[in-house]
Amino acid sequence: MRNKKTITKRRLGLHLYLSLFLYAVVGLGLTLFLEYAFSKSDSTILSWFHWRSDVIFIVYLIIGFICIFNYFWNKPWGYLDEVISATQTVYEESDQPVELSDPLKESERQLNQIKMSVLLSRQAAKQAEDKKNEIIMYLAHDIRTPLTTVIGYLSLLHEAPDMPELQKEKYVKVALDKADRLEKLLNELFEITKYNAHTVSLKKETVDLHCLFAQIIDEIYPSLSTNGNTITITADDDLSVNADPEKLARVFSNLLKNAAAYSYPQTEITIEAKKQGDCVRIVFKNHGKTIQPEQLAGIFEKFNRLDEARLSDTGGAGLGLSIAEEIIHLHSGTITVTSENETISFVVILPVSA
Repeated sequence: MRNKKTITKRRLGLHLYLSLFLYAVVGLGLTLFLEYAFSKSDSTILSWFHWRSDVIFIVYLIIGFICIFNYFWNKPWGYLDEVISATQTVYEESDQPVELSDPLKESERQLNQIKMSVLLSRQAAKQAEDKKNEIIMYLAHDIRTPLTTVIGYLSLLHEAPDMPELQKEKYVKVALDKADRLEKLLNELFEITKYNAHTVSLKKETVDLHCLFAQIIDEIYPSLSTNGNTITITADDDLSVNADPEKLARVFSNLLKNAAAYSYPQTEITIEAKKQGDCVRIVFKNHGKTIQPEQLAGIFEKFNRLDEARLSDTGGAGLGLSIAEEIIHLHSGTITVTSENETISFVVILPVSA
């Protein structure tokens, strides 16, 4: 930027000196021509001008130099006015670019970059506001649905104290199930809030991945057996990582529950784990409907659930994958997803020791 200022300053100085030189040369040439012309004339008036040509030339130079210096003195102020006017348009909500004089092209470029940044920031703020409103709407729906059911069944129990025991037991079970679901939704919301506030710490130890996978599969077996899905594990021997076992189990559980929820019935879910340099690469694959690219791009966003899940009353608040991503990032790892040919693959890469 400093070099650009120096170039502009030199350019203006060069124009000033060149203008003075040309003005003086033109004046000198004109004076010599007029002296020659006046010397050939017998007119008294022209003769008077002939003898005073030096004085006229000096007056010519003084007036011209004053005008030239005044012009170049006002030039930078004109540039300053241009920049001030341009800065006032930077925050206008229009796509029209800032246009400045040639010596100010670098400033023009920077102002246009600032204007573009402002426009993008406003667009991002609007998108964030829209996303927030969408999140509030979804969260209100997800909380209201089980809460309405709980209130409804408890009202029935309250209004009919002499209800048959069998029917009463059924209503209590439904209300309890919905209350449990409501508690899970609120716990997920509380958990993601802690991750966003960076108040979560890891308690790392050596984790045997074989044992961890076996434990998680036992826990989610009811979800698998409902649709007849099975899990196959292919992993290197003695595969372990230095990680927080509880939080890592949460990640793998979320991924497997997600796979079970979106897999075709009677299909296989596979887990492949192998060491790759100083890291462990774990791939979770399931067979289900191909996820569209626009949905895939935001799959780790908070409160994100696929359309068919959003329309149902089951499932979480759409925070499972977002929580999984936060946990993997805390472990200095990465998590990515691909979906093609009715196969969904989540790839987790974790450092062996971190």
